[in-house]
Amino acid sequence: MVKDIVSASEATLTMPEGTVLSQVFDHYETQFPALSNLKSSVVLARNQEFVPLSTHIQDQDEIAFLPPVSGGTGQWIKQITLEPAGHFFALTRQPIHADELRNQILQDQDGAICTFEGVTRNNSKGRTTRFLEYECYESMAIKLMAQIGQEIATEHGITRIAIVHRLGHLEIGEASVLVMAAAPHRGASFDATRAGIDRLKKTVPIWKKEFFADGEVWVDGEWDNNVLAQQ
Repeated sequence: MVKDIVSASEATLTMPEGTVLSQVFDHYETQFPALSNLKSSVVLARNQEFVPLSTHIQDQDEIAFLPPVSGGTGQWIKQITLEPAGHFFALTRQPIHADELRNQILQDQDGAICTFEGVTRNNSKGRTTRFLEYECYESMAIKLMAQIGQEIATEHGITRIAIVHRLGHLEIGEASVLVMAAAPHRGASFDATRAGIDRLKKTVPIWKKEFFADGEVWVDGEWDNNVLAQQ
């Protein structure tokens, strides 16, 4: 939220000797009055430690403005488990661990499990990609992920499906999305996994921003025709 208001994730600031921590926030609040709306919820840290606002800052200090953290203390920001089948859907800001999800959805009656991982690559349309950021409409996204997963499980006759999407900052090589389908036979598992990622990309409100050496851009996508028909 702070980053959006000031249009930057970091800045260098020179302040007079004797400045205390609270005055750093006051400085930016004067330049960006919208920060006033966050003053009661943003906490400040100095050199990666929480300290009183009356703390005097020193040369080369690193000051952080920290809005409330998202998603609590658990691994998942949002999650849905559909019982009794055990289909699993989640949003996270932490790395996705495929092995953990495999152990969660694989059952004794399954003869196949297919996994798709979408991974951050280092280029896009001839430009070198530095990193990605994902944002989404969380409450709606998780509901649609569960809806898609249930429909796919019914259509393809699989035993379980898991869909997990990463949000926030991703480095090159990190997985942004995982779709995993377990089934008695490989054909159903393959088909369900492909359907899962294809439908997620055109239906679930998740947005990707690519950062390059010479700028950044939100990636254009397209809605599924069924979504457009409802407008």
